[in-house]
Amino acid sequence: MQTYTASDKQKLYVKVIGRGPAIVFLHAWTSSHRDWLRCAAGLENEHRCFCWDARGHGGHALTVQTEPSVGRMAEDLKDLLGHFQLEKPLLLGHSMGALTIWEYIRRYGCDNIGKLCFVDQSPKLITDQGWKYGIYGDFPASRNRKLVACMEQDFVDAVLRLVAESNNPRAHEGYVGNSVEFQRMRRSIQSLDPVPLISIWKSLCLADYRDVLPAIRVPTLLVHGSESHFYSVELGEYVRDRIPNSQLHLYEGADHSPHLGQRERFLSDLRKLASL
Repeated sequence: MQTYTASDKQKLYVKVIGRGPAIVFLHAWTSSHRDWLRCAAGLENEHRCFCWDARGHGGHALTVQTEPSVGRMAEDLKDLLGHFQLEKPLLLGHSMGALTIWEYIRRYGCDNIGKLCFVDQSPKLITDQGWKYGIYGDFPASRNRKLVACMEQDFVDAVLRLVAESNNPRAHEGYVGNSVEFQRMRRSIQSLDPVPLISIWKSLCLADYRDVLPAIRVPTLLVHGSESHFYSVELGEYVRDRIPNSQLHLYEGADHSPHLGQRERFLSDLRKLASL
């Protein structure tokens, strides 16, 4: 792992492998750079791959008083690009990673972005009468407040139930049956410090990036799973219709992490995007 220092003096960690045009991999909430390593390994002969541990993630303790948030992570992304002197890289964000990129674009535009890939994410998590494409298609602010209260009492089980209560029936079965996958998730989440993660979650749920989508002016690939835990197929179509020069690829049978379940297809799609 390499490190760089963010503008608020926090040390951050990034795994760098390969050589060639740069791809920056941004992971999901409660995850780490490890989620991207298999994809990065498939591209290391063609690209220099930067897989970061977002602030508050990856088991790295925070040493500054800055409150962790999606806004601060957008600044961390800017700092990463500057530290490694990356010019017009391909930015790739899954879930929280996509939100981080949208926040970066809101602040800094697309001038130093070559191409974009967003994996299974909505520009607004909270649903209301005018917005049905957030989490589950039914996640009003009141439901989020209850979830946050549960996180503050038992973070591990609250996160597992966030997955279990989703639109993917296999997730509920896995939670009830304590499947191997849920055992793995439980061990992983138990190793995390919940305080910064709850702070980040709150900031994600306050965000609304619908106005950012039309401002994206670089080639963009959207990858969504047809059996996503959290988002509908219609959400992917909504985002596609609002980002100029974007393509939506729907992975049949895939969940919220289509890049993991259908890795070879994802790598092929990513290579095509990178070659544009």
